[in-house]
Amino acid sequence: MSERAVLAGGCFWGIQDLIRKLPGVEATRVGYTGGDVPNATYRNHGTHAEGIEIIFDPARISYRQILEVFFQIHDPSTLNRQGNDVGMSYRSAIYYVDEAQKQTALDTIADVDASGLWPGKVVTEVEPVGAFWEAEREHQDYLERFPNGYTCHYPRPGWVLPRRDAAE
Repeated sequence: MSERAVLAGGCFWGIQDLIRKLPGVEATRVGYTGGDVPNATYRNHGTHAEGIEIIFDPARISYRQILEVFFQIHDPSTLNRQGNDVGMSYRSAIYYVDEAQKQTALDTIADVDASGLWPGKVVTEVEPVGAFWEAEREHQDYLERFPNGYTCHYPRPGWVLPRRDAAE
């Protein structure tokens, strides 16, 4: 049975492009989440972050593994910023769907901080999931349609957590 993850880590185009390629990720869509405006849009999203909704098969990829990639492809130590993108829309956030996801998020953040591999302490928000307003059609699958389009997301080989025991 599929599970859902909702993350925000800067411009949603780059995160979608990298997360969608992971084995076990069944579907992704970008949108606005974690804010105060109903029916959020690109032009009117209030305090929402640009986010991604991920539907995944937990038998093929764990929530922890998704979070490990998430932390490798954006800088979770910059407040309200990714690269040239600045503002609340570009904050780092994990929106958990249940207590198990919340605990995994908190444990992963603790591991990231303890590793010393990232440039600073994690400022990623961990909040319960709320409404997810799907972004406009032109924002969906953007980097598939425009392979040379703007992104500030990329894998950082030096930001890889040591493997944990499979039983954890």
